[in-house]
Amino acid sequence: MPPYSVYRAAFEALALPGVTAGLRRFSAARGLIFTLHRVVPDAPAEFSPNSILQVRPDFLEAVIVRAREAGFDIVDLDEAISRIDAEDAKPFIVLTFDDGYRDNLVHALPILRRHAAPFTLYIPTGLIDGVGIVWWQALEDIIAANDVVAFDMPEGPHYGDAGTLDQKNATFALVYERYRKMAEPEREASIRTLAQRYGFDLAAHCRELIMDWSELKTFAGEPLCTIGAHTVYHYELSKLPQDQMRAEIEQSANVLGAQFGKRPRHLSYPIGGVAAAGPREFAAARDLGFATAVTTRPGGLYAEHRAHLNALPRVSLNGLFQEKRFIDVFLTAEVFTLMRRGQRLDVE
Repeated sequence: MPPYSVYRAAFEALALPGVTAGLRRFSAARGLIFTLHRVVPDAPAEFSPNSILQVRPDFLEAVIVRAREAGFDIVDLDEAISRIDAEDAKPFIVLTFDDGYRDNLVHALPILRRHAAPFTLYIPTGLIDGVGIVWWQALEDIIAANDVVAFDMPEGPHYGDAGTLDQKNATFALVYERYRKMAEPEREASIRTLAQRYGFDLAAHCRELIMDWSELKTFAGEPLCTIGAHTVYHYELSKLPQDQMRAEIEQSANVLGAQFGKRPRHLSYPIGGVAAAGPREFAAARDLGFATAVTTRPGGLYAEHRAHLNALPRVSLNGLFQEKRFIDVFLTAEVFTLMRRGQRLDVE
């Protein structure tokens, strides 16, 4: 993955006057689906590797306003499907939020209502139940609170120095990468042991970050909101046996249907990159009757995506690039379509 400075330089160059307008003038893209996770007004702490997943409320609002000024409609996923291969349809964006963070209710919903902006909320039902693990944030929080952290790895204990900011970042990067490569039972066992060792309450942590069913009911009754499935436990589906992978998808949809009286038509694959979801998962989503399923592979939506509605790309509204001058870069599909073969900017 190129360093942050490379991405920063690219964004700065693309933000120069006239560059993105020229690219969009000749674009064949019909629209974009934006990925969001958290919406948080506070500045992130100095050590906050997961701040890449959060944007400020004012940035979200600025994106909505600027998108409409630039000629984009903000539509729901069903309308997006109808426009993908329509020659004369206006360009559009779709706003999607993964994971059901409580700050979506507190900080995002008032903005979305104020601007009458449709959006989709992808829900991992186990996290709403309070029995899942927001492991990527737990890993950050445990490293933040300690100077040395002992991890259980398959080959034995690993001790990560965390006394300085550089050490914390290095330890997080190493352990995060190892966790991503582990089988899900091994990763879950390791994070549970880690939490127990440092007195970290994973259940309370999940409950603090993620909405419960009573809070989610607000979204289920919101005309602007489409509730989508995001599996049960937010496992990386490619790591699971076929039956478990399919059950993760199907059970999440069934639970949401039982809770709100309407089975979701749209799915988001957890993590969502090339290693996390592929042809097997795309086929399962199609066979289970989902109208669309989204990845985190970067890119815009083109007419050919009509034939690939269970493998749609998205563009991450990235927490490291929240300057308003970058909004037109995010609205330019070709920028992210060209990144498809490289590393995406979001990590979750």
